Amino acid sequence: MGRPPRLTDAELLTVAVMQAVLGFVSEARWLRFARRHLAAEFPYLPGQSGYNKRLRAANTLISRFIRTLARDTDLWHDDVWIVDSTPVECARSRPTAKRSDLAGWAAYSYCPSHSRFFWGLRLHLICTPGGLPIAWALANPKIDEREVLTDMLLHDADLLTSHPRQTVIGDKGYVSQHLDTFMADHGLSVLRPSYRNRKPRPGEHLLKPIRQLIESVNDTLKGQLDLERHGARTPAGVLARIGQRILALTTAIWHNRTNNAPITRSLIAYDH
Repeated sequence: MGRPPRLTDAELLTVAVMQAVLGFVSEARWLRFARRHLAAEFPYLPGQSGYNKRLRAANTLISRFIRTLARDTDLWHDDVWIVDSTPVECARSRPTAKRSDLAGWAAYSYCPSHSRFFWGLRLHLICTPGGLPIAWALANPKIDEREVLTDMLLHDADLLTSHPRQTVIGDKGYVSQHLDTFMADHGLSVLRPSYRNRKPRPGEHLLKPIRQLIESVNDTLKGQLDLERHGARTPAGVLARIGQRILALTTAIWHNRTNNAPITRSLIAYDH
């Protein structure tokens, strides 16, 4: 309905990926840079408010294109998934947390792996050992990781039908008889370490190097793509900016696998 946008959806996604890869946290600074150096590629770029509005309205488009790129790589058919969650801080001061539109969704929580308290959300990520994002979700940090995992799989039935007999590797946070039963009922198997006071599971000693893979994926999202410096203050804004960074990671992996690059998750191919 109405006039077609002067900036197409394809151009919007391209600009969003370039912003994330080049490390521009501020949208205003990124648009100033793009107008100066990328005028030939993008004759029209909206103002900061217009760009932000288009990006927030493109949440469904971003998620769809992440899946499109993921399906176009050989890593999509990997029979092993790794699942984990990581904090996404959204505010620090008490007044900011109280007046934020995220209040009620975001909450205070403690992250044992980082030994710190935070106010925000948790990013739950299912990826392949090569780092390719398969599915992701943002949830209140007080919600149990096992509940989020089951909901992610139930609300994305295509994953279960297209990946039968999949092996899912997690940490001790996914220890649950209910989760094991759910996975078995849907043709999936779970590998995770056991608690210290329980008998070690078969092959448990082999999980430690594999578990480090998703930690390195989280480090790429936080260290190179500024996951925690998203700056969003609304639910739609957080979804768009986290999706923007996951799309940038997926794009880099798709590019590297297509061109047979030696390092699958390298962002070097884009940083110039």
